[in-house]
Amino acid sequence: MANTKRRTFLAGASAALGASVAAKASRAEDAAKPAKPEDTSKPVKKVHWKDGKRPEKTPLFSGVTSYGGLVFIAGVGAHFEGDIKAHTKHVLDEVQEKLESVGSSMEKVLKVNVYLNDLKDYAGMNEMFLGRFGPEPPVRTTIAAAGGIPGNSLVEIDCIATL
Repeated sequence: MANTKRRTFLAGASAALGASVAAKASRAEDAAKPAKPEDTSKPVKKVHWKDGKRPEKTPLFSGVTSYGGLVFIAGVGAHFEGDIKAHTKHVLDEVQEKLESVGSSMEKVLKVNVYLNDLKDYAGMNEMFLGRFGPEPPVRTTIAAAGGIPGNSLVEIDCIATL
């Protein structure tokens, strides 16, 4: 009986050693193979440059970036003289143009951040905002930015949408 146990143990050890050698050989073959093409099913970050070409100098930030099925629009402001309604309309028109340029739309927006220069402009901004994102508007956060909006804009808006 002891011989049977010993033969069984030796057979198992031999099989394990053989599997280990085979695994090492397989890894060595895999390493020698040329690299497979990149898996295109993984999300890829893509920056959408305004004119389709990357600027010569590295910019501070990207205006429109997509990743997977999402598109991110950086803050858009209005840099001209006008009231909150004119600024909000201009900004929403710009956001819409950016979304449509990459195959999205206002109806596909999931999240909006609104930054006001002064909270007293909340009602006027809301008047222009209402209905711009379709019958099912996105979630939204609105704040009055301490110190104001860069470039003397009365409002700045950024968003996240689906493609």
